[in-house]
Amino acid sequence: MPNHDAGYAETIPWAMEMRAVSVEEPARLIQTLSGAILGCGGWILSRGANDLGTVRMEFEFERHTCIDIYSVLIACGLELSRSAHLRITELCQCTRSGQRDCGREIASIELEVLTFPEEIAQGLLENAAA
Repeated sequence: MPNHDAGYAETIPWAMEMRAVSVEEPARLIQTLSGAILGCGGWILSRGANDLGTVRMEFEFERHTCIDIYSVLIACGLELSRSAHLRITELCQCTRSGQRDCGREIASIELEVLTFPEEIAQGLLENAAA
């Protein structure tokens, strides 16, 4: 994932890189995620998939919608990495604590999703359970 310079990080303190996996077909996943993010009031900066089925999406949203964004990522079938769960949970908790009015601040996520056909994903789950 591209790295932003220090100026970007100062402008958007909640610039996060997140990884996930999904069994959804890449084109359909991009369509579903885009609609869900836009439906929460976010905006898509870039999106696409490569030949290996890796989906990359960069989007931003106002912090007051962070719980909605978190919910739609899960509802779209993403299995977020542990660090992704921790980071977005931290954002939601900091926003909710309301130590200062931060709801209108912008959060940015660079999301990378590895997609697997359902047959491969099922095999991975079965191997993990064994």
